[in-house]
Amino acid sequence: MIGLGLTHLDPYQPVRIMPEYKFGDKSMTNKILVSYASQAGSTAGVAEAIAETLSEGGAQVDVMPMRDVHDLSSYQAVVAGSAIHGQKWLPEAMQFMQTHQSELTSKPFAAFMVCITLSMANADHYREGLKAWMRPVRELVRPVSEGYFAGALDFSKLPCSFNMLAMRLVVLSGTWKEGDFRAWKAIRAWAESLQAQLHG
Repeated sequence: MIGLGLTHLDPYQPVRIMPEYKFGDKSMTNKILVSYASQAGSTAGVAEAIAETLSEGGAQVDVMPMRDVHDLSSYQAVVAGSAIHGQKWLPEAMQFMQTHQSELTSKPFAAFMVCITLSMANADHYREGLKAWMRPVRELVRPVSEGYFAGALDFSKLPCSFNMLAMRLVVLSGTWKEGDFRAWKAIRAWAESLQAQLHG
């Protein structure tokens, strides 16, 4: 079913200004970076939830868009995630991985993706196949853990384009639905599972 190409309709927007946050005890010397590449803000929200959960576990956490990350030396571990476009991480996300590959291989590293395909009623049938979309990331740096989450579809945040019109047809067919499908409980549970792995 993945080969039907529905995910090729995922929109790619021009760069948006995303917020940066800091969580946790600023006196700690060991920090975790949660970095992301987002299309319309959905992945940014997932990154913030992961950071908040790690902070609640006692870590000091910075959250920032990948394009704003220039140095990883002050972080003991990194969590990185991207929205999906055309069955791939966004170009800026892959650029982040390539630029920082050497440093990332020397630290605990976890990866996640946010994909509207996982909002479908039969999403579990796609989950194993989606792991292939993480392969280019895995080939650069082996994650200690991988997270796969549904995103959000809000046409008001998307530019008018052929892809957007095609997505509306997919929604009309009942394959996708417009709305926010981020499963916050699952996102936080995954972040909690990272705490021991990222301090390894």
